[in-house]
Amino acid sequence: MRGFLLAGLALATAAKADITVGIDLATTGPAAAIGIPSKNVVMMWPPTLGGQKASYIILDDASDPTNTVTNVRKLTSEQHIDVLVGPNTTPAALAVLDVIAESRTPMVALAANASIIEPHADAKRKWAFKMPQNDSLMASAIVGHMARAGVKTVGFIGFNDSYGESWWNEFSPLAQKAGIKVVANERYNRTDTSVTGQVLKLMVAKPDAILVAASSTPALLPQKTLVDRGYRGKLYQTHGIATPEFLRLGGKAVEGTLFPTGPGVVAHGLPASHPVKKVATEFVDRYEAKFGAGSVTQFAGDAWGAWMLLDDAVGRALKKGAKPGTPEFRAALRDAIESTTNLTVPNGVLNISASDHQGFDERSRVMGIVRDGKFAYEGEGKSR
Repeated sequence: MRGFLLAGLALATAAKADITVGIDLATTGPAAAIGIPSKNVVMMWPPTLGGQKASYIILDDASDPTNTVTNVRKLTSEQHIDVLVGPNTTPAALAVLDVIAESRTPMVALAANASIIEPHADAKRKWAFKMPQNDSLMASAIVGHMARAGVKTVGFIGFNDSYGESWWNEFSPLAQKAGIKVVANERYNRTDTSVTGQVLKLMVAKPDAILVAASSTPALLPQKTLVDRGYRGKLYQTHGIATPEFLRLGGKAVEGTLFPTGPGVVAHGLPASHPVKKVATEFVDRYEAKFGAGSVTQFAGDAWGAWMLLDDAVGRALKKGAKPGTPEFRAALRDAIESTTNLTVPNGVLNISASDHQGFDERSRVMGIVRDGKFAYEGEGKSR
């Protein structure tokens, strides 16, 4: 739960800043490969939001939702933040829904599961928004690709938590509708060191393809085990894998992996006509100039998109006349986020509404492939 105030960026202390942003990230623990790129981007955030000075307070939850709750309670009760950015894992984001509702603090989560924002009529989710694409949008891209590739049978292995369950609930009915039979359904824990039993069951079913519904480096375990055991079918992963660590640790075992992703991950490979290419490539170039070629991730793009979203929304919220640091301003900021229209960020175009607290459409996804040890553009990811 280590944290610090980015006073150098904000040019102000939390007590004096016009806008105070709390950021909860998993920069240590199993989800660190997701959290560290997000933190890198926060360190790049401009010192203003909506033309006003801002301070950014980062806390590490060590990939533990219990820590997340403690962090967010501290940020809301002691620092009186105007908005929360993060957490970046689904279990952590779900764990703090009560806290943000009680404190009436808008949250822009960096985690993907739609349960963070749905059902939209739920009172506590009134304050919850998120940057990553909904699993349903990404799952339909995978199913469309499988159908075009002639896949008839598929095996599924996912995290034994809300991430894996969400993917199963989204993917399995779409596969069935497309005439693709799911012949195996397995689960594993993020901290497991072996999935041999699950992989043997998958291989006995002899599917044409297998989807691994996991994220970050723990997504490697099933894939490497499948490859080591001689599986030769198509291997699909979710958009949660797009980190340099996945490529570095996966090596040859991940070559040819197919996955849906935000445009930012494969920005330079996008066709010139893609509506997000300009914003995506500008961000990628800026990020990689600082952190090295090939270092950009889906999560980095989401974190930059969060700043762009808040910069746009804060400017509109300030026009309502409420003072930052007050319940009235937090409510105005929530309303402004909810009325975001046609805002292009590195991973898509946002149109947020009362019935959609994510706001992306098909412009936010493409199909990627691991080619020659790099994430490359494979296609538009359009549904069949």
